[in-house]
Amino acid sequence: MTYKFRLYPTKVQEQQLLRTLETCCNFYNHILEQWKFLWERERKSLSRFKWSNYATKVRQQNEELQQVYSQVLQNVCDRVVVSFDGFFRRVKAGQTPGYPRFQNVNRYNSFTYPQTGHEIKSSKLFLGKIGSIKLRGIREMKGKPKTCAIRRSPTGKWYASIMCEFEPQQLPHSDKSVGIDVGIRTFAALNDGTLIENPRYLKHKRKELFRVQRRLSKAKKGSLDREKKKRVVSKVYEIVANQRNDFTHKLSRALVNEYGTICVEDINKQKMFSDIKPFNFALDDVPWGQLFDKLVYKAEWAGRKLVKVNPAYTSQDCSACGRREKKALDDRMHVCPCGLVLDRDVNAARNILRLGLQSLSSVD
Repeated sequence: MTYKFRLYPTKVQEQQLLRTLETCCNFYNHILEQWKFLWERERKSLSRFKWSNYATKVRQQNEELQQVYSQVLQNVCDRVVVSFDGFFRRVKAGQTPGYPRFQNVNRYNSFTYPQTGHEIKSSKLFLGKIGSIKLRGIREMKGKPKTCAIRRSPTGKWYASIMCEFEPQQLPHSDKSVGIDVGIRTFAALNDGTLIENPRYLKHKRKELFRVQRRLSKAKKGSLDREKKKRVVSKVYEIVANQRNDFTHKLSRALVNEYGTICVEDINKQKMFSDIKPFNFALDDVPWGQLFDKLVYKAEWAGRKLVKVNPAYTSQDCSACGRREKKALDDRMHVCPCGLVLDRDVNAARNILRLGLQSLSSVD
């Protein structure tokens, strides 16, 4: 489980945090350069263990690197290794991925203490080579703290995410099952007829966002005024992101608490973006991915069953008789000759529940 806290560093501590970010960014680019050199010259790559040993040796000879906690630098090496592992994996799969690239210091916004060097004491977070920083949002942490990631938001705020290892407590057994169909007009529809409205947080901020973006476009590049206006734009996006995160957390928690089996669509949002171009802005304003990601780990912790089903024809098939009838996107009601008349999304949710229960029975 991950616990997130807001940090309140002093000016001196903030300078240390910024210096650590800059050093990690430069070291990341150095490791990337060494990797490219080895590959182009000798066609070989080093293991994660060897890169960690290399980081230790380089740190002993560099005073700037000695100002950063040793395991933080080892984590930087791990990031490069993960980038190349993903690159080669996608190449083998026949894809055309982008080659790992050098990082700009303005875009390198986090560093991690993978094992040691961090500890919470009396509403303060101790970080190796930085000191004790005041924090807010502290609550009793369950389990043993493992990694601690320090992140700078685009608005200049600092956050700490501490991952703890613990044995989750399962919720009481529930025989109830639910099928969930997600959409644009209605965020989600349940098989029992419940409709969850789409909050459309981005749409509500659209006018304000366009206004601050116009001001940003008129600011001179490289000026202090432009940096201030960038912060304003980032602030709008940050508000939308926080609202979405709160909404999906509450909805996923309510679903996991009530239902023992949850059936959802296995959707590819990127494919939908390419297939339905006129709805790109609307699709960008529905956090389906966040909801599904939260359902996955919350259902696992609670001992619930989460089933993803192929959404093909779930909106066209009748949930009562199985008759398939094509519908346009504007057809919001499902009307079948068998006599079933109900909301299109609720009909799809019932089909999703049926398919999900069928897949579970076939596995059992």
